Amino acid sequence: MGLDQKTKKRYLLFFWIIFFLPFFCLTFIFLLITTNNMGFMPSFKELENPKSNLASEVLSEDGKVLGVFFYQNRSMIDFDNLSPYMISAIVAIEDIRFEKHSGIDTRGLGRVLIKTLLLGNKDAGGGSTLTQQLAKNLFGRDTTVVENALVRKIHLGIVKFKEWVTAVRLERNYTKKEILVMYLNTVFFGSNSYGIKAASKTFLSSTPDSLKIEEAALLAGIINAPTRYSPLINPKKARLRRNIVLMQMQRYNFISKYEYDSLSKLPLRLKLSISDHNEGQAAYMREYIRRMMTAEVPSRKNYYDYYSYKRDSTDWETNPLYGWIKKHIKPDGSHYDLYSDGLKIHTTINSKMQIFAEESLTDHLGNYLQEEFYKEKKASRNGPFSSDLDVEQVQNIMNSSMRRSDRFRSMKRAGISDEVIYKSFRKKVHMRIFSWRGERDTIMSPYDSIRYYKYLLRAGFMSMDPHTGYIKAYVGGPSFRYFKYDHVLVSRRQVGSTIKPFLYTVAMQEGYSPCYKVPNVPQTFIIGDTIWSPKNAGETGREGELVTLKWGLANSVNYISAWLIKQFSEGAVIDIMRKMGVTSDLLPVPSIILGTPEISLYEMTGAYSTFANKGVYITPTFVTKIEDRSGTVLSRFYPQKKEAISEKTSALMINLLEAVITEGTGLRLRGNRFNMDNQIAGKTGTTQNQSDGWFMGITPNLVSGVWVGGEDRSVHFNNLSIGQGANMALPIWALYMEKVYANGDLAISQLDTFDIASNLNVSVNCKNSGESIIKENYDDTNIEKY
Repeated sequence: MGLDQKTKKRYLLFFWIIFFLPFFCLTFIFLLITTNNMGFMPSFKELENPKSNLASEVLSEDGKVLGVFFYQNRSMIDFDNLSPYMISAIVAIEDIRFEKHSGIDTRGLGRVLIKTLLLGNKDAGGGSTLTQQLAKNLFGRDTTVVENALVRKIHLGIVKFKEWVTAVRLERNYTKKEILVMYLNTVFFGSNSYGIKAASKTFLSSTPDSLKIEEAALLAGIINAPTRYSPLINPKKARLRRNIVLMQMQRYNFISKYEYDSLSKLPLRLKLSISDHNEGQAAYMREYIRRMMTAEVPSRKNYYDYYSYKRDSTDWETNPLYGWIKKHIKPDGSHYDLYSDGLKIHTTINSKMQIFAEESLTDHLGNYLQEEFYKEKKASRNGPFSSDLDVEQVQNIMNSSMRRSDRFRSMKRAGISDEVIYKSFRKKVHMRIFSWRGERDTIMSPYDSIRYYKYLLRAGFMSMDPHTGYIKAYVGGPSFRYFKYDHVLVSRRQVGSTIKPFLYTVAMQEGYSPCYKVPNVPQTFIIGDTIWSPKNAGETGREGELVTLKWGLANSVNYISAWLIKQFSEGAVIDIMRKMGVTSDLLPVPSIILGTPEISLYEMTGAYSTFANKGVYITPTFVTKIEDRSGTVLSRFYPQKKEAISEKTSALMINLLEAVITEGTGLRLRGNRFNMDNQIAGKTGTTQNQSDGWFMGITPNLVSGVWVGGEDRSVHFNNLSIGQGANMALPIWALYMEKVYANGDLAISQLDTFDIASNLNVSVNCKNSGESIIKENYDDTNIEKY
């Protein structure tokens, strides 16, 4: 039976294509290689230095990736960091003749011509080699929209020819290993993961060098269609595709039939680690670094208050990390881009200590303190707010919170009236909320969600090496995803009795000793028409007696602090605090002795480190160096040091602060729960109405600070026994230190001792210093006048 006319034409076309194609291709490729007149073609310089958006990585001191900043979540690896299974899987499924061709696979092209174009078999496979795919990944494809079908085919042909030429050039400039690793570094795996390193972490919480056979097959299978074969979106299709890759690996003898049979039966076994700016370790610190590095030159018009403008202006001039992006220029004359230039930001954070800090905060708040707060407030009509507020005051707080929300602001920008906006806050909607037991889905009105979050206690934690200034752990809150406000660097809260060591520092500096005795009696201050007499929180059992300064600080006695401030001045206390790194506003008023100033946890931890560092203040430091994508160091950062107090004064203060732990408000560290008998100095702090709970803990080689409280000062415990710093904050410090001491790799031991000179010529062993321990707080009589 003869051939029909249509089939004859197809065979005739096939004949002429086969006849002329080699000549045409050789001529065309030669012209393209020697000229660059067909639109964009990568230059030789660009081939030598291929560019792609690389995520900037924030690294811990022990080399762990804490998080990334990216437009495309991509990080580079070397060939030596690739699992051999990944190499086998990608070659088996994408380009089995990869080692044999020079960028263009003629056999693959022949398959496309015959099976796909002539016979119309769309499932016959493509002809692109790994090198051609790399060319497309590196330099993009012309996506110009062409309406005419014929022109569109011609345009596509030209695009493919460009990719061929680029592939040939890549083969001439790179080895096969370099091409393979470049391909795996640039290919898209879906779920915002670019490159094998990001994909390994996203889907398997692994690294490219640790991939098992079935894991490598899964990732290799995704590349062809990242959405269709996504293990997140289409797990069944992803598993089928993985098994096809395994079949190809068996076909080409990369694995045995036994391995194929057993591995193809396995489930996917995903271990997800979705890359998100809200997730990862040290999220609050990473956000601080991001804001610091991308900061613009401060302009007064952008600031609500002059103090903040002055602070940032000083940072711009003195802090090399502040505005780093604007201050540094690349060789091509442009500024660095934090999200695409692949910077390596090396921090001082220790990944293990960071985990310990986050776990300890969650453990204490989530498993104990939050439940106690719920119990206390469940019967209150005002819960979670203080019972002394009336209905109008509570509503004002809620209205203020609504106005600060993104929902309110976006609706306001859309021109919606306040009345309509407030009504919308009362309508129930589906939402996901934070809880100490994990995220949960619920139906709740935005108004109720605001009140729900008011119940949740907040906390901040910072730990640093007092000798190097390096910050080892930094936790700004319970969850960065849900609580963006940073309670280490951004938040400033009243510090309560943790301010008293600065007052005692002045006394030690001026020649007093820990055993110096002063009268434990009320003190009166007359300022203008105001008479103020600060009171103790409760009976000390030694009223009217002469007591030592050591006893006064250990038991946080306000009478003793009031006596000391009269001997010196508020200005002397402020001066010493400035020398020890406190930059927040400090008013020279008598109530400063009760901790009324609002100071950040960052400042307080840095200041307390001075005691453990022989009187030398050292700036708490986050970042040690910044490198470019190739590992070239662009900047190094060094903490600033200055002598704030004498070595003798610091030694005396360590002695005083150790007494807080051995016989004062920090005594519970020696109790049955924590049973710590090593050298510890510290100070608890509680502010008015238990709104803030503090603990500052000092050991020979680590100083850590903790703050705990509500979002608003009106959210607090009614009961002082639960709401004092020794109960709210101290246990977080203790849990953290237990974990640190238990980890032998950190070289921080309970056997460590304070390096204190023995020739102080001052008596520090005070006999009959007293055994009374009182609750710490302060009387707020007339404080509002100061």
